Amino acid sequence: MAQGIPSELLMNTTLINYLAEVAKDAALLQGVLMRIKESPNSSEVVTYAPFTLFPSPVPKPLFLQGMALQTHYNTLVDKISQDPDFLQESLASTIAVDDFTARLFKIHQQVLKEGRLQSIVLGLNRSDYMLDQKEDGPMSLKQIEINTFAASFGGLSSRMPDVHRHTLQVAGKLEENLRIIDNNPAVGLAKAVAKAWELYGSKRAVVMFLVEENQRNILDQRFIENELWKRNIATIRKRFEDVSESGKLDQDKRLFVECQEVAVVYFRNGYMPQNYKSEKSWEARLMIECSLAVKCPDISTHLAGTKKVQQVLAKPGVLEKFFPDQLQVVEQVRATFAGLYTLDMGAEGDKTVAMALATPDRFVLKPQREGGGNNIYGQELCEVLGKVKNSAERMAFILMDKIQPVSTQNYLLRRGTPLKISNCLSELGFFGAYVRQGEDMVMNDCVGHLLRTKSSEHLDGGVAAGVAVLDNPLLF
Repeated sequence: MAQGIPSELLMNTTLINYLAEVAKDAALLQGVLMRIKESPNSSEVVTYAPFTLFPSPVPKPLFLQGMALQTHYNTLVDKISQDPDFLQESLASTIAVDDFTARLFKIHQQVLKEGRLQSIVLGLNRSDYMLDQKEDGPMSLKQIEINTFAASFGGLSSRMPDVHRHTLQVAGKLEENLRIIDNNPAVGLAKAVAKAWELYGSKRAVVMFLVEENQRNILDQRFIENELWKRNIATIRKRFEDVSESGKLDQDKRLFVECQEVAVVYFRNGYMPQNYKSEKSWEARLMIECSLAVKCPDISTHLAGTKKVQQVLAKPGVLEKFFPDQLQVVEQVRATFAGLYTLDMGAEGDKTVAMALATPDRFVLKPQREGGGNNIYGQELCEVLGKVKNSAERMAFILMDKIQPVSTQNYLLRRGTPLKISNCLSELGFFGAYVRQGEDMVMNDCVGHLLRTKSSEHLDGGVAAGVAVLDNPLLF
């Protein structure tokens, strides 16, 4: 592991087994926990969230680059959300063939038709990157995506530095121990939610976490809830079904759920088609969007995070539209873009199809879906794209250059999985938080980071999907 944990330590089996038990104990003590189910018929249990035994090396200049860029990405997302013409033009082809995006866009249009009631905008997002190492160039930071909806692990990642500090201390690696940096995204995310709640102006109103029935990642969310309670801000947890059954708008369009006024709706559910179990779920989403409550994200910010918008932003001249007279910002943001290509009908889309089918291992086929495990690679890319290459169905996807990261070695600690050394790939994310009231940007910060690591045998999938594990950057 270059610039990281020495190989002689990684190969010391006796010490590794001991350190693994130490690390698990440290994770439990620090509250790095997830809720799981033993089997479909058993009760839920709590266990440690999966994580690496050691932190993974990350070049300090690239880490600082990502951190510095986050406020620009916050601004970019916010500006896109305020530009209905851009969203209409960018998503026109997608909504013609993708039913889920079309339903979201219909809500967006309804909100515009009725007029946006709430001038307060709350954004909590995470921009994810990999470290790209081309054969003929230096390592560079390349963006995978920006998550504008339910960006997770701000809570659990807040506890990981102490876990790895403890592991390194026990292993006698005191110098490496000092290179683990502090990280507490939960505090910064909660600060933004609290600011939006304060601006709403009703001390009786609550923050509503909109959640699933079975929330495997509930303990990650509790960190943010607890930070809000410390500020004397009450929180409730409700499903779409609860909003449908007991939600209502008063004459001023204030949202009430079970007779409690809701100041902020923090969506942790609603980014996948299967989250909307019936028409009542869609009606509940529309009710929320048309209410006076602050939404995180609101429907236009949700759409700003789609893969199609990501692809359109990479076209020449588009970033300049959002950052006029800020050439340096444009160059800094554009430097993180991987190659992104349209699959719209026409000559440019045909060129993309031919390029992808000729060299599929160079690319990733991305549908308009979130949640991990959706991307398509290699032979499967050829099969999927081959079926839709001459049809409008191909417009439901975009094509992106496959990032080529350098692998490192580590141990992945996951409940019920044998301990073994693995070749690993890491994904580095930065949490952004912003609050705008009218034209005034009240808060715009990078509030922390997230490193997730997986075995190189897996092409796609995050922590919640059971593939990646939590990690820390060891800066060098």
